[in-house]
Amino acid sequence: MSEQPSNPPTSCSCVPLNRDLFLRTLLGELAGTLQDVVGLDAASGYISVVGQRMGEQILEMYDSEFESGKRTPREVGDLLADLKQRIHGDFQVVDLDDKKIVLESGTCPFGKMVEGRPALCMMTSNVFGVIASDQLGYAKVSIEKSIARGDEGCRVVVRHERNSDARAAGGREYFGV
Repeated sequence: MSEQPSNPPTSCSCVPLNRDLFLRTLLGELAGTLQDVVGLDAASGYISVVGQRMGEQILEMYDSEFESGKRTPREVGDLLADLKQRIHGDFQVVDLDDKKIVLESGTCPFGKMVEGRPALCMMTSNVFGVIASDQLGYAKVSIEKSIARGDEGCRVVVRHERNSDARAAGGREYFGV
């Protein structure tokens, strides 16, 4: 008597795969492939376009649920931290003054998939920059530390006053309307 081929299980809780892990892996592999094929600068450029669109969409979501209009730097900092926490980025505002908002996190929404893929940091830069510049008129986003580059955590400075400090800092500038 011959054995019948066994069918793989249709559901197995022992396989650590879900939609979140699948999408993070997909984005990580996409960013890694872009970096390998076109280089870090070009890959960052492509991802920055997506980040800009995401920033616009996220701001629309917050505006539709909460009172729209211009927010204070404190409210912008809280919004940026909130949106990252919602996607498991665990960002916290660690410093805030009349010129800048500083956020830090020990985790990345992309998880381990971000390691070695700094182009994905353009998502953070553009989402933060689009939202902050829309609300405050100007933003220069500097990613001073990132898990993607091998740091223990992330440190992002959003300067919202165009001054000598902002001009001297690295990062990308964003202008509101």
